[in-house]
Amino acid sequence: MEAEANSGSPEDSWAFIQRPGEGCRTVPLAGHVGFDSLPDQLVNKSVSQGFCFNILCVGETGLGKSTLMDTLFNTKFEGEPATHTQPGVQLRSNTYDLQESNVGLKLTIVSTVGFGDQINKEDSYKPIVEFIDAQFEAYLQEELKIRRVLHIYHDSRIHACLYFIAPTGHSLKSLDLVTMKKLDSKVNIIPIIAKSDAISKSELTKFKIKITSELVSNGVQIYQFPTDDELVAEINGTMNAHLPFAVIGSTEELKIGNKMMKARQYPWGTVQVENEAHCDFVKLREMLIRINMEDLREQTHSRHYELYRRCKLEEMGFKDTDPDSKPFSLQETYEAKRNEFLGELQKKEEEMRQMFVQRVKEKEAELKEAEKELHEKFDRLKKLHQDEKKKLEDKKKSLDDEMNAFKQRKTAAELLQSQGSQAGGAQTLKRDKEKKNNPWLCTE
Repeated sequence: MEAEANSGSPEDSWAFIQRPGEGCRTVPLAGHVGFDSLPDQLVNKSVSQGFCFNILCVGETGLGKSTLMDTLFNTKFEGEPATHTQPGVQLRSNTYDLQESNVGLKLTIVSTVGFGDQINKEDSYKPIVEFIDAQFEAYLQEELKIRRVLHIYHDSRIHACLYFIAPTGHSLKSLDLVTMKKLDSKVNIIPIIAKSDAISKSELTKFKIKITSELVSNGVQIYQFPTDDELVAEINGTMNAHLPFAVIGSTEELKIGNKMMKARQYPWGTVQVENEAHCDFVKLREMLIRINMEDLREQTHSRHYELYRRCKLEEMGFKDTDPDSKPFSLQETYEAKRNEFLGELQKKEEEMRQMFVQRVKEKEAELKEAEKELHEKFDRLKKLHQDEKKKLEDKKKSLDDEMNAFKQRKTAAELLQSQGSQAGGAQTLKRDKEKKNNPWLCTE
């Protein structure tokens, strides 16, 4: 509906202008209202809450990751030096509270201890990917809670990944290409050539070109400084052409002229860290901290985290549209997922019941078969017992018969012996009697 006052100046009238393709109307204000202070309110609120920034330093041991962090933030971070004896890649996280003017920053530095030190480097990237995903998962779980406390939640998602490249002067190592390829969809990668004073300026220029060419040919997406904001479009566009940055780190201050400056002293001369003719440290600091820190935070949330969140929710069965490409609310998705889950649960329950019945039948068949075998075994043993018993009875009978025959023979023998003894005794009596009657027989 369009309406316009019939009288009065345009400033005093209410003009309703329907914007093409939009459901809102623009109206002029008759005077100052005060909502133009919203940016100031937002700044004050943000400053009072403080900010957080998380940096992941990926690179081989000895490339100066800790020294560069100390140089970037102009302080000395406490930490244990890494060794080359780690059995695998470990990620060490340290959080520090920094204060500059009235702005507080909770800085987290994550370093890859033991990266590239193993003989087999095939899986060196996996602990890094798992760590980044773990931070995304922790934030997602906080978002999915019924009672969320995101305003005080410590966001541990990685906002920038400084990938340290060894100054070989030749080409990227396969480990570097594989790792960056695995990380480019999860984090903002800013490649830097560490200890760039180890190679000459001409070699450094060729090395940068070679690195850029290899990254493009292998499809590695590194972070590009944004050029959509007119205020920083020119400088960011210029700095994109300088990637990868060739940097030098040093916490040692030397007197150069009348000033104390961070530098590295060599027998052949002095390399100034903040001299743009010597290295790209100032460019890195400007791009990372002073100009694009908020964009790095925003890109992490709106691009990398959203990609992880979308994939994770799709794995869980959530979607925005139905099969007909019509909008699908979260409630409808929940109900559909719930019905699908109940259907699957009922199906599994029926499968388990059928499986249980089948197993019971199989068990019954096994028990019946075992019972049948036991009966057969019992019958065999019973028959064997009966046969043995019969044999023993037959043997006992035979022994009894033998014993009876023996007793009969014994009795007969005893009888004969008794009869013989009686006959012998009678004959002796007769002989004694004859001797007594006839004395002549004794003389003879």
